[in-house]
Amino acid sequence: MKSKEKTINRTLSVAPMLDWTDRHYRYFARLMSSETLLYTEMVTTGAIIHGKGDYLAYNVEEHPLALQLGGSDPAALAICTKKAFERGYDEVNLNIGCPSDRVQSGQFGACLMADPKLVAECVSQMKQVADIPVTVKTRIGIDEQDSYAFLTEFVDTVKDAGCDTFIIHARKAWLNGLSPKENREIPPLDYSRVHQLKQDYPQLNMSINGGIKTLEDAKLQLDKVDGVMIGREAYQNPYLLAEVDQKLCGLDKPVLSRDHILEMLLPYIEQHVQQGGRLNHITRHIIGLYQGEMGSRVWRRYLSENAHKAGAGVDVILKAREQMDRIT
Repeated sequence: MKSKEKTINRTLSVAPMLDWTDRHYRYFARLMSSETLLYTEMVTTGAIIHGKGDYLAYNVEEHPLALQLGGSDPAALAICTKKAFERGYDEVNLNIGCPSDRVQSGQFGACLMADPKLVAECVSQMKQVADIPVTVKTRIGIDEQDSYAFLTEFVDTVKDAGCDTFIIHARKAWLNGLSPKENREIPPLDYSRVHQLKQDYPQLNMSINGGIKTLEDAKLQLDKVDGVMIGREAYQNPYLLAEVDQKLCGLDKPVLSRDHILEMLLPYIEQHVQQGGRLNHITRHIIGLYQGEMGSRVWRRYLSENAHKAGAGVDVILKAREQMDRIT
């Protein structure tokens, strides 16, 4: 079976974000960019193996799509990786970056940086069951263990298990004393450490994550690393993705307008509502579509006040857009 490794464009990706990068957001994001690599929210192995819901559900339009797993039991991670492979995911990513208490209590996330041999065993078993890339997303360090030597020891151990793609959040994580939100903001960014890592491991694919907010910033990073992962900015200002294919990936195609993207999304929203879904399950992801545009505040307010109501449908979105025009 031929590996899919070569088919994934890693120039730009959207970070896995809990409660944010669900399948509705990913469908919306894919309308704007065909090339951006999309990640699921982190899903725990326990949820997939023992949960009652289908935690691997996605829309076929979302490809290329990576599943991010949280866990530390190699056998359980292998089971979930095999399931993801069978369901058609393009990549499985192991979370070694999340610092939340809930994650630590389950012995996965950033605390696993302290046990690179266990991470290597996880990667090894995951790779044995699926012919798709198994990648690792990690920090540059944890607590007082934040030297470059600590980081390279981690990378050396995990690469020897067969991982050739790393996404590095250019901040260390404090496992005690900071909330997950604070861990995304307080530890200082150290891009140079990630750049050095790429220099020292030219054979590995290295993406950088943390604090990157514009495609111009991404372009500068791409001079030093293989890929850029954008998080909150791609969610709060999603129209950022509309120029990725042209500006970063060199595709010759028109940039879609915000209104065109919204128009393309409406049939998906209509189907969701007809199947019993709530309108605000999707509208919460498109609140930022008109960020920076005249009337964007009206758009946000109208959706926030009306999309959650029982029976709300596409007409709410059309009304919100119409109200924007009234003040322009």
